Amino acid sequence: MAKYLVTGGAGFIGTNLVKKLLEDNHVVTVIDNYASGRLPDRVLAGAEYIEADIRDFNAVKQACQGVDGIFHLAALPRVLFSVEHPLATHDVNINGTFNVLLAARDTGVKRVVFSTSSAAYGDQAVYPLKEDGIIKKPVSPYGFHKLVGEEYCRLFSELYKLETVSLCYFNIYGPHFDPKGAYALVIGRFLKLRQEGKPLTVRGDGEMFRDYTHVFDAVTANILAMTKNTVGHGEVINIGYGEPHSVNEIVKLIGGDFVFVDPLPGEMKFTHADNSKARELLGWQPTIDLAEGIARLKQEWHLD
Repeated sequence: MAKYLVTGGAGFIGTNLVKKLLEDNHVVTVIDNYASGRLPDRVLAGAEYIEADIRDFNAVKQACQGVDGIFHLAALPRVLFSVEHPLATHDVNINGTFNVLLAARDTGVKRVVFSTSSAAYGDQAVYPLKEDGIIKKPVSPYGFHKLVGEEYCRLFSELYKLETVSLCYFNIYGPHFDPKGAYALVIGRFLKLRQEGKPLTVRGDGEMFRDYTHVFDAVTANILAMTKNTVGHGEVINIGYGEPHSVNEIVKLIGGDFVFVDPLPGEMKFTHADNSKARELLGWQPTIDLAEGIARLKQEWHLD
C-alpha cells in the first residue's frame, strides 16, 4: 500500500485512475479546483479531496506531505481552449506543472508521473510517432505547454534526482468523460448528440485521423509508470493504441445522422503512436480497441 497524490483527480482520466488506486487499497489524496465542473460521479468515496489550484504553490506543497508518488494530471486541456485563452492555460499548464515538480522535490516525493499529450508533436512528416530523435513542432499553445512540461520533468530528474516519467496520451476516451461543452472530446460529443436525437457535427471533411486510446489502458500505463524500476529518469513514453481512425469512422461506429461544419484552428491532421517503448519499458499493451470501446459506451448510454 502506498500514498499517492493525484492532481486533477476529479477530472476524466483522474477519476478513472483514483478509482483503480482505491480498488488496489492505496491511500489517495486528490487536489483539484473543479475547473471542469464538480460532477457527482467524479467524487469517489475513500479518497481525500482538497479543493485548491496547482498555481498555489503552498497548497500543492502541503498536499505533497508524506506522499510516495504524484500522478500529475491537472491541466486546462483542449487545443481550441488554449488558442482562445493562451494566458490562463499557460499559467496553469506550465507554472502549475513547475509548482508540482518543485513541491515534490522539496517534500521528498519519490516519483512524479506527468500526463502529457500527442499535441506536443504537432504535424509531422513521418508516422507512427516515436518519442526519441524527433523535433516536436506543436501547432497550439496546449501542445507547447505539454512539451515544456516534458522538458521540466527531464530537468528535475537530471538536476534534482526526482524520478519522473511523462506519459504521452493519444486521444483518451471512456467512462466518466464530460460530453458537454464546446471542448468536449469528439466521441463524448457525438454520443451526447446521438442521445439527444441531433445530427453529429463533423469538423472539416471528417478525415482527421486520431489514435484513440481507452482510459482503462491509460490508467494501467500510469500505475506501471509509477511502480516499474525500469523508468524514472525523465522518459517520455507514448500511450496510444497504435491504430489511427478517422472521424468519419467514428460516425459510422456511433451511428445516426451527421452534418459537416467548419474545422477548428490549431488542430493536427493526423496522429499515430509507436507504442513500442511502452511495451519495452513498462510491459504495457493496449487491450480495448476502438470498436469495443465505443460499443461499451453506447451500451452505457443505452444507444443500442
